[in-house]
Amino acid sequence: MNRLLAIILINVALVFPSQVHAHTDAHLDTVNAPHGGQLRMAGPYHLELVVKDREIALYVMDHANGKINADGGVSKAIVQTDKVKTSVKLEPFGENVLKGTAEFLARPETTVTVFITLPKQEAQTARFKPFAPKNKEIKIKEGAGEAPAPQTADHNKHHH
Repeated sequence: MNRLLAIILINVALVFPSQVHAHTDAHLDTVNAPHGGQLRMAGPYHLELVVKDREIALYVMDHANGKINADGGVSKAIVQTDKVKTSVKLEPFGENVLKGTAEFLARPETTVTVFITLPKQEAQTARFKPFAPKNKEIKIKEGAGEAPAPQTADHNKHHH
């Protein structure tokens, strides 16, 4: 009985830290997003913002990055650079995408705040910095509790 309890507690300790860490903005900035954009968590969703030229695309996914139908969804993005704000209406476009176009300034400090409501769901909000330099921290594998140890110059001499 004690051994079973110890095994359960060890497994919980290994799994729990990765679950907590998995959804921070800092962690999501290290993940390669499915469409090359920036990921954020908003309630039950992962939202991926892709900005190209004057077009904004918002992909709606579950926490495993599976598609969530955006038909009937209502969304807008507020693009802010310095004190200039531009509102962009995002409309359903395809299975899990909302899109819109507008003229806006694109700088590293530009912030895009997205508001989204899907049918029969609560409204959600997420804030993105799509033009900021990518986070270059060590990538942490999904499900792993900690980052790998840094490699040294003698890594070829390592034996198992």
